[in-house]
Amino acid sequence: MPMSEAKRQANKKWNDANMKERYDRIQLVVPKGKKELIQICAKGQGESVNGLINRLIDAELERMERDS
Repeated sequence: MPMSEAKRQANKKWNDANMKERYDRIQLVVPKGKKELIQICAKGQGESVNGLINRLIDAELERMERDS
């Protein structure tokens, strides 16, 4: 479903006020074709690409913490 202009403006206002203070950004570069596979995987899990990547990173960090 398309996002209304009012919702788009509300999201932009929130992002402008909060993103830089609350989040760090990481640019991720993947080989051609892998982006589509990641998107398919995320959709299959019912989450965004960002959510999928964060979940996988959290799981790996937790595993590393347990193993050390």
